[in-house]
Amino acid sequence: MPDVVLPVLDEAAALPALLAAMPPGYRPLVVDNGSTDGSADVARQLGATVVVEARRGFGSACWAGLSASAPDDGVVCFMDADGSLDPSELPRVARPVLDGRADLALGARRPSTSAAWPLHARAANAALAWELRRRTGVGLSDLGPMRAARRDQLVSLGIRDRRFGWPLEMVLRAAAAGWRLTEVDVAYRPRIGRSKVTGTVAGTLRTVADMTRALR
Repeated sequence: MPDVVLPVLDEAAALPALLAAMPPGYRPLVVDNGSTDGSADVARQLGATVVVEARRGFGSACWAGLSASAPDDGVVCFMDADGSLDPSELPRVARPVLDGRADLALGARRPSTSAAWPLHARAANAALAWELRRRTGVGLSDLGPMRAARRDQLVSLGIRDRRFGWPLEMVLRAAAAGWRLTEVDVAYRPRIGRSKVTGTVAGTLRTVADMTRALR
């Protein structure tokens, strides 16, 4: 069954509920990317495998988790560890890949409340999704942070970005390689704690800058 890469930066408050909700057979790989709140210790105490990635950056954490996943052609999932996504939906996202109907499945976020997705972040995501559709012809509505693909195929994509451009570069390279992409609707809830990315306008702008570089 799939490994689940969970990039973590100060998510100690969210990890207990998240790890408790992990579906049977899905192995959490918590990648600690410089937390100062004891996130790694919390994850270990709850039985999760912890990978420490000293190089800061969302893409660095994702790559470290992918590298630490089971070295075979199994499916690897990714999801944010801030409580905004429900791990019980992972099987729905992974199913098209497990069944051989898709090579990359993305969880398209559907907010449970307006507070779950700030307007500035939603607008930035919509603009990037539009640009992605224009460039690739793939009808995606969201650069969903919950996603699934086969491990060896992901490694072979050669994703270079180690910051916030990682998710976009993955989709761009997958589309260029002729992968079959699909979306599965998933619930999107208010995160636990303050976002380092979309919780502020400045964080959103940094993310957009990284993704703009990936588009080039």
